[in-house]
Amino acid sequence: MIHKKLFIAITFLANTLLLQAQTLIVQVKPAGSKTWGYAGIDGKLIIPAQHEKCHPFSSNGYAVVFNAKARQYQFIDMDNKQLVAEQPKFAIKDGLGFAVSGFQDGLALLQLENRKWGYMNAEGKMVIPAIYDDGNDFNGGFAAVKKGKEFLVINKSGVEKAIEVPAIDVRDFSEGLAPIKIADNKMGFINEDGKIAIQPQFEGVGYFKNGIAWAKTFDKKVGYIDKSGKWVIEPQFEAAKDFDKVSGLARVKKSEKWCYVNKDGDIITIDDTLVWGDFSEGLAEGKKGSQKGFYDKTGEWVIEPKFEDVRDFHNGYAAAKLNGKWGLIDKSGTWVIEPTLDSIKDVALVKK
Repeated sequence: MIHKKLFIAITFLANTLLLQAQTLIVQVKPAGSKTWGYAGIDGKLIIPAQHEKCHPFSSNGYAVVFNAKARQYQFIDMDNKQLVAEQPKFAIKDGLGFAVSGFQDGLALLQLENRKWGYMNAEGKMVIPAIYDDGNDFNGGFAAVKKGKEFLVINKSGVEKAIEVPAIDVRDFSEGLAPIKIADNKMGFINEDGKIAIQPQFEGVGYFKNGIAWAKTFDKKVGYIDKSGKWVIEPQFEAAKDFDKVSGLARVKKSEKWCYVNKDGDIITIDDTLVWGDFSEGLAEGKKGSQKGFYDKTGEWVIEPKFEDVRDFHNGYAAAKLNGKWGLIDKSGTWVIEPTLDSIKDVALVKK
């Protein structure tokens, strides 16, 4: 009993120290402002609204911002101090169809003045030189890059591994596997050694999350596969999204109607809504009349529809709009940042 109590006390202390070493931060555009800043979940500005363009903080405490005067991207920390980079002139993937990620797995993907891509660490050093024609973010210690017409897998030391089949596209790794597309437009997955893990045989695939990924056959049906490529939910949907870890549900479209499926393949329909959002942290966006709220996996309204607009939950909080202004709510629907902002983005969890 003493050992058990000691274990509980140590676990509680460890969790407390972990929470103390992290903070929550969100991008905000105050009312009437043309520029962005960063705030805590109490709504108080941590970094003034002075950035023409900015992006979420990565978990290591740096965010990408655009310096309008210098017409240049920079990394800043939570004290608004610029990270001194050995290559100060760089570009990032910040265009249509690209999600700016900043540091991922400890490295940031940058394009230098030679128009090539490489990777910088949090000390500002280019630890993998800019020699690639394209690149992806690191995940689990590996990334896919393109050199000339060839795709390769690299580790964080820059060691290259050839991919065993010619590819026309390779995407990010997730849970040790990366989607690959070959010349006949078939898609499958490679592992971190560049070896085929799941034979290219699909028209499209998603990313593995909790051991499952969606896959689309050439007769336009979508189902879910495991890491061996075996169907765990047979292809039967017109569209399918990722599984939410908390609710255990994924949004799917069947017979032109949106519904949900669990990992056993059981279909769950929720009728008391006009829109069906993806589940995120156990809750999904729904709509009644012109108002939006959130329901749980049983279809019960946990947060009654009373907002003009909402976004998914991230780290326990969601953006919500009321009377033309944005704020932040918790999972009870209570405002933690009052709706006074012209815009607000998703909450990020950052190391202090």
